[in-house]
Amino acid sequence: MSEPNALKPALASPQPPVIVVENLTARFGDNTIFEKVSFQVHKGEILVILGGSGCGKSTLLKHMIGLNRPYAGRVLVNGIDANTKIDKELHKLQRGIGVLFQSGALFGSMTLADNIALPLQEYTDLSPATIELVVKMKLGLVQLSGYENHLPEEISGGMKKRAGLARAMALDPHVLFFDEPSAGLDPITSAELDILINNINAGMGTTMVIVTHELESIFNIAHRVVMLDKSAKGKIAEGDPRVLKDTSTDPRVINFFHRRPPALKEKQV
Repeated sequence: MSEPNALKPALASPQPPVIVVENLTARFGDNTIFEKVSFQVHKGEILVILGGSGCGKSTLLKHMIGLNRPYAGRVLVNGIDANTKIDKELHKLQRGIGVLFQSGALFGSMTLADNIALPLQEYTDLSPATIELVVKMKLGLVQLSGYENHLPEEISGGMKKRAGLARAMALDPHVLFFDEPSAGLDPITSAELDILINNINAGMGTTMVIVTHELESIFNIAHRVVMLDKSAKGKIAEGDPRVLKDTSTDPRVINFFHRRPPALKEKQV
């Protein structure tokens, strides 16, 4: 397993966009979370969505995977707008997407093997023997060989994240989405997960969209970032995080990448 690369370079050459976000607005009731957000995610890219608490990172992710409907704008995945498709077409589109939620979202009463087999049973006509083989391959890919018959409660938090990743990859999706993959993990386990993400991206060319605020992980894994801001209700920066850290003139971007809290206002006497 390779060491995490603290100076991860951008993609060698631009690739076609796999995901296109166009003028996306998210609103719940009278509360606008963000508005008119636009960006693209290119084939084979690891794009990180970042920003302070409450800026709408997870909300944006849910819109991108089709869990939330846009108030305005749209999200295209391989040129397809999920919100305009009927069930059969949506089923096909969703098969090409894998999602790893914060908790891993494993079913507690099912073994790891059964958890990973579930999407294969739902979306394919593979035989039980073939599904068993695929499950073993996916667990091996995330360094969990031999844990097929373990329940989620019998493994550590980091192992749960890896098992959740194995399930997200069960159908060989061309896009993987991660919601705070390092949440709740110790620094060493978090670094191991960064290495695993990089290896999967490099080895399989999987396009990835990751929500995180962990600075070390951002520099280890991101080709590019999109930064949201709560007060701006939208995107305030986009690009290579190493370049943004050193060249941005926006104090919000500078404070984030240098871990500087905004200046506190003096109390009025």
